[in-house]
Amino acid sequence: MRKVIKFYENRKIYFGISLAIFIIGLVFMIVNGVTLDIQFKGGTILKYSYSGELDQNDVAAVVEGTINKPVGSQIVEDVATGAQRIVLSFAQDSSVTAEEQVAIDNALDDNFSANHLVLTESNTVEPFIGHRFLRDGIIALVLVAVMIVIYVAIRFKRISGFSAGVMALVALMHDCIIVFFTFVIFKIPLNDAFIAVVLTIIGYSINDTIVVYDRIRENAAHKEIKDVSDLMNISVTQTLSRSINTALLTFVCISICLVFAWLYGIDSIVVFALPMAIGIVSGCYSTICIAGPLWVMWQKRKQKNSPHYRQGNRKQVRKKAATAH
Repeated sequence: MRKVIKFYENRKIYFGISLAIFIIGLVFMIVNGVTLDIQFKGGTILKYSYSGELDQNDVAAVVEGTINKPVGSQIVEDVATGAQRIVLSFAQDSSVTAEEQVAIDNALDDNFSANHLVLTESNTVEPFIGHRFLRDGIIALVLVAVMIVIYVAIRFKRISGFSAGVMALVALMHDCIIVFFTFVIFKIPLNDAFIAVVLTIIGYSINDTIVVYDRIRENAAHKEIKDVSDLMNISVTQTLSRSINTALLTFVCISICLVFAWLYGIDSIVVFALPMAIGIVSGCYSTICIAGPLWVMWQKRKQKNSPHYRQGNRKQVRKKAATAH
């Protein structure tokens, strides 16, 4: 028979690991700050390919002198091909019109003709659209959370479905925070990829958690398992290989996409695949080490507050007192 792992008894270690990760994330958030991409705050991003040597500060100075608006500049390089691009970003109150974009192109051609700058990508989002997109994304996450609690509460009535749903939601919030800190630590601006990653991880993690809850429900029918912590430990141990194998396979697939996207400079895939890979690991961890122990803690507290438990406890105290006399 497979050795049962004491997940509940080691819960403080797991909670401590998560707390340490959160503290590290908060430190990076204070140092790096939180950056919203133009999808959320509005603005304009222009990307130019070029050849030769180019000073990003000189380019920014020319652009600012042309349209009299502040601009951020950054040079990025395609690792696979060695091709270089310069990225010009304009804040929400400094977005670029079509006429200004033509003026920028002409100014860059005049001042850096030897570098052959070519506009490869242009993206403009109005501020009100960005704010609405951010609001709608948050609403979507809240609705998903509510529906998950309702679904788990109905499906797993036998094992106190509401508590199972709430603890599953806590585990999902744990994963969402880990994904958020990934964006902060790697200085990735929050954009539509963030919403996509969070929703994907929520679906992946809750599916894994439901598998564990389903095994707990099956094992609850066995009368020989009396303690709720033993019930959880046995159930998680039985589903452990399934959870790890699924997470490992998914992680490898996402990592392959990440490596090739990074090599070929496909930024849109990199900013999705990197947080996704870390979120997969977090989702597996939270299912095994967070959701189950939290559910057991809820059940034990409920048992202690039940009238039958209190009455039985008083009987044991009187029995011990009588034995002592």
